[in-house]
Amino acid sequence: MKNFYIIITMLLLATNGLFAKSEYDTLITQLNHEIDNKNHYDQLKEREIQEKKRLLSISNLLPEQEYYFNYELSKLYKKYIIDSAIHYLEKNLHIASSMQNADMITETSLHLVQLYSTAGMYIEANNILININRKTLPETLLPLYFETYGMFYGHYAQSNDKIIYYIQNEAYRDSVLMVLDKNSLTYKINYSEKLIQERQFDTAEKILFDIFKELTDQSPDYAFVTYLLGNICQHKQNFELQKKYLALSAIADIKNSIKDNASIHSLALIHYNANDIDQAYKYMQSAIDDIDFCNVRFRAIELSSVYSIINAANLAKEVKRKEKSQLYLLLISILSVFLILSVLYVNIQMKKVSKIQKELYKTNQKLTDLNQSLNLSNDQLSVVNAMLSESNNIKEYYIAQFFDLCSTYINKLEDYRKMLNRKATGKQYEELFNLLKSTTLVDDEQKKLYETFDAIFLNLYPTFIEEFNALIVNDEQAVSKQEKMLNTELRIFALIRLGITDSIKIAGFLRYSLSTIYNYRTKMRNKAIGSRDEFEEMVMKIGSFQTQK
Repeated sequence: MKNFYIIITMLLLATNGLFAKSEYDTLITQLNHEIDNKNHYDQLKEREIQEKKRLLSISNLLPEQEYYFNYELSKLYKKYIIDSAIHYLEKNLHIASSMQNADMITETSLHLVQLYSTAGMYIEANNILININRKTLPETLLPLYFETYGMFYGHYAQSNDKIIYYIQNEAYRDSVLMVLDKNSLTYKINYSEKLIQERQFDTAEKILFDIFKELTDQSPDYAFVTYLLGNICQHKQNFELQKKYLALSAIADIKNSIKDNASIHSLALIHYNANDIDQAYKYMQSAIDDIDFCNVRFRAIELSSVYSIINAANLAKEVKRKEKSQLYLLLISILSVFLILSVLYVNIQMKKVSKIQKELYKTNQKLTDLNQSLNLSNDQLSVVNAMLSESNNIKEYYIAQFFDLCSTYINKLEDYRKMLNRKATGKQYEELFNLLKSTTLVDDEQKKLYETFDAIFLNLYPTFIEEFNALIVNDEQAVSKQEKMLNTELRIFALIRLGITDSIKIAGFLRYSLSTIYNYRTKMRNKAIGSRDEFEEMVMKIGSFQTQK
């Protein structure tokens, strides 16, 4: 069970490490993006400065108002362009002198000393400090006085690396802590620095982390607080958190156009030690650009040795890259030759293939033409077969009907003969004479013949009437008086549909005169929708395979 808990703990630690790494990778991506877009934030800073400068252009400003605007501009320039910040404080020193305001002179002088020492102007800064009487200072200026002395000795110590000045710096920090409000943010930050110096990392981390939770990356102290948290993590050997806080600090510096910065320099060293020369050079170059822009001399001294090392490593890496590039270029050249030869060979083969494809295309075209001819012949053969099949069906049907009719009429003639024989044998001459004289029998049989014809025909061609009328103009269409019966016009063209086109035969079948049949045919052709000459041909196609197709 104990081993199980150990395994779970190790997995959780590994997972936390992965998350931290992933978070740092995200921050590095953001930091690289912000470095590439530093000009955007500098433009925002310039707009803010221009707005303040426009206030100075207001006519008839009181000295106090001009003093206030100059002080606001010096604060904007303090970590941006230090020479400009000095310029506006020097103007304020002149205004305060002309107003003979001792407190204003002292306060401006102390702010000016901070800028002088940051810019490496230690003689000028010292000349001002030795002329300020500590005993005559009001209590409100004591925190600024001690802070200025501490900053002066801190910067001076970094320029000559003498321990005595570091001791002086710490002493003045203690003095600042004695006069500051213990609930103020300035006190907490200075106290945290003292704790770090005394290696009380846990206490300092707790104080700074509480401050960190209350700040945003737009707060003036955010970048410095995260920088101090990064230093604590370094001492505690929590290097992943160190990189995280330094990255947050560097991003905040860029967003606020703070050129007097230290976080990105520390990140450059971390990446250099990790042999990530590209990132190290990018961050160091960004730090150098900021120092040149801001003119912070003590930072330049601090970075000079490190920059030369990283720059040398970057140059060595560039040499290796060039050597690799030359090797790759040689390999690419060799491959290019092989590629050209391959292309030439492929081109020759492609021409051969193209020639074969053309021949195949011609052959396929001929085969296609032959297939089309064959398909056309098959279609024509299908039509002929369908017509033959249709003709055979009709013939078979009519042969059967013909034999049936013949059998029926033979039986009727036999019955009629027997009846006449009975009349003659019985000497019923008058009745016999009347029967021979009457046409009733013929008329009845003819009627039955027409009915049988109509039934058989409409059975064979059930849509004949509709299709026939489709060939006639709407107002002149043929209408049968009885259902499933043909009228004279329809019966004439039904015979034509069956192939009986001779008017003499049609007249004989229907017992009409030849002129009457001719008139009917002419009349219906004149009523045709399409060509009159093709009318009877269209009638002969009614119900056939062609029309169905």
